[in-house]
Order: sequence, then structure tokens, then C-alpha cells
Amino acid sequence: MPLYEIETNAHIMIGWADSQEGAKAIAREHYPTEEITRITKRPRDIWVISKRLLGIETPGEPCDIARECLSKASGDKLHAIRLYMHETGSDLHQAQKAVETNMSLGW
Repeated sequence: MPLYEIETNAHIMIGWADSQEGAKAIAREHYPTEEITRITKRPRDIWVISKRLLGIETPGEPCDIARECLSKASGDKLHAIRLYMHETGSDLHQAQKAVETNMSLGW
């Protein structure tokens, strides 16, 4: 089954579908009020995100501190960013990058 990238005016979804129409149906099912702006059939059957593009330069496990902040914040990104800044002394940009990266890794 092909992998599709489905973009709406507010989200980008990645999912498997039998066809482009099936991919549209997935988007409409989960986000019925959003306009579909783009659907792309991925050339491979996996989705790859570059760690370097996300700013992760060091090899190893995801950031335990950011994951703990997300847990304490019950998944509230803004609260987790504030906690991360408080616990690490990071600036807003660094904290946001750490928290969002760990959210994308499935904290």
C-alpha cells in the first residue's frame, strides 16, 4: 500500500492508502473542516525525517529532559517549553526545538 503525504491548510498527515482518493478520504475523516491543499504519493514506503534538519546534531537517544517536561505538562507543548527553559536554562528557541523534536519522535 502506498504512503501518501496529505497537506491541509493546517496539518500535514502521513498515511497509507490504496489510492489518492483513499488518501483524501483519510484527511476528510480526521479533519473534515479543513481544505486539502496537496496530496503527494511518497516514492518509498517509509517516511524519513532528517535529524540534522531538525537540529539534532548529536547521536543518541531523544532528550530525556524534554520528554520529562512533556510528561509533566501532560503533552501541553507551551507548558513543556517553559518547563524545559526553567530546568535547563535554555533560551526559547532551543527549548522549542528540543520539545518539538521530541514530540515528533513520539514522546
